[in-house]
Amino acid sequence: MVESEKTKHTCLHLEISGADPIFVKGTWYHSRFDISVTDGSFTWTCNATEEEPNSVYGFSDAIEGSKRLSWTFEKEGTKLEWRWKCKPSDDSKKITVRILDFLMEANIRLSEEVVNKTRSFEKMKSEAERCLAQGEKLCDEKTEFENATYAKFLSVLNAKKAKLRAVRDKEDSVRAVEEEESTYKAESFESGRSDDEQSGEEASEKATSSKARGGKRAARS
Repeated sequence: MVESEKTKHTCLHLEISGADPIFVKGTWYHSRFDISVTDGSFTWTCNATEEEPNSVYGFSDAIEGSKRLSWTFEKEGTKLEWRWKCKPSDDSKKITVRILDFLMEANIRLSEEVVNKTRSFEKMKSEAERCLAQGEKLCDEKTEFENATYAKFLSVLNAKKAKLRAVRDKEDSVRAVEEEESTYKAESFESGRSDDEQSGEEASEKATSSKARGGKRAARS
């Protein structure tokens, strides 16, 4: 019968106490699984229902060349043991080849995955290094631009300061000249007024003196 359900394969390497290790290949279906077992010389098969307990495994002899695959586990505080009877397969060579093919295919897939992941990692690493170099370049360009902008700003600022100082010095010079001229005019005005007052006083004194002399002459007459 052709199995139409979606299948999944797994393979385990089990270390058996007091015996050689075995390989157990499971073919998992929707509601059951098939098991193929080999010790390297012989093979056994088993059809079972699907369980995935945390188990302690055993693989012991049974009647008529069969093997008993068992595992123990605890559930709700109770220790249980599952036993599956595996009968000798009809074609040990075929089962062994299937298991080896599965292991080789799995190894190839894993190797390809490792190669692909390594390539992806190298690509990501190269991209990260490129982004880092680009980031450092942009950072350097930003620093250079900021330094050039600051230098230009400082140059313009110093030029404006120099112009302001020149204007201020010119204004101070003009103001000093104006103050000097104003002081000179005030002093000239005060000096002229003093001379006029002095001339007036002298004329008044002369007039008074003339009047006095004229009075004396009249008295004498």
